[in-house]
Amino acid sequence: MTLVNQILAGEIAPLGTKAAPSAIRKRPVAGRMFVGREGLAGDAQGDRKHHGGPDKALHHYAFEHYAYWLGALGGRAVLNQPGAFGENLSTVGMTEDTAAIGDVFRLGGAVIQISQGRQPCWKLNARFEVPDMAARVQKTGFTGWYYRVIEEGFVEAGDSLVLQDRVSPEWTLRRAWRVLYVDTMNLDDLAAMAALPHLPQGWRGHAERRLATRTVEDWNARLSGS
Repeated sequence: MTLVNQILAGEIAPLGTKAAPSAIRKRPVAGRMFVGREGLAGDAQGDRKHHGGPDKALHHYAFEHYAYWLGALGGRAVLNQPGAFGENLSTVGMTEDTAAIGDVFRLGGAVIQISQGRQPCWKLNARFEVPDMAARVQKTGFTGWYYRVIEEGFVEAGDSLVLQDRVSPEWTLRRAWRVLYVDTMNLDDLAAMAALPHLPQGWRGHAERRLATRTVEDWNARLSGS
C-alpha cells in the first residue's frame, strides 16, 4: 500500500520557444477529483496524438527521484514541488524497480492498472530549460509510468494505492526500460514483451518491429523535437 501524497492536474499553455501547446505544468488539486477512462476531470493534454487516451489516463512519477534531479541539475524552481514531470500522482515508496506492467490498484473509488512506462519527449527539454533533459530521463530510467482506468471513481490526495492483482510481476517497469533502451536487441525479452496482451500496442509494436528488422527505431525526433 502506497500513499498518494498529491494529485495534480494542468491546463494547456504555450511551452518553450516553440510555444507548443502543452499541459505538462501540473499543479496540486484539493478535494475529490473524478477519474474517468481518459483521466482526471479538469486535466488536459496539449498533444492528444502522443499524450492522454485510455492507456495514458494517469501519469505517476516517484517523488524520491526529485533528489537525484536536484543533484544533477542544481537548484531549479521547477523541482520545488511535484508536477515538474507532468505527473498526476506523486508518491514516495513506489518506483520503476517495484512497479510492474499490469499491476492493478484500488485508488479511492477507482481501480487503475499500470499500462506502460513513459517515453520521455522533447517537451521535458523545454520544461526544464535543459537541451538534453528528455535523453537524461531516458538514460536514468526515472521515467514514471502510466495507468489505464478499469473502474471510474473519485480520488483525492491522501488516498492509498492498494495492490489488487499482479498480472505480470516479472515485468517491472525497470525491466521494460532495459529492453527498450539498454539491452535493445535481447531477442528473448523482445519476444516476451511482444506477447504481453495487456501492454499497449505501441510498445508491443516496438518489440515486433525490432524482431522483424533486427534494428532499433530512431529516437532523435522524440527526444530533441527535430
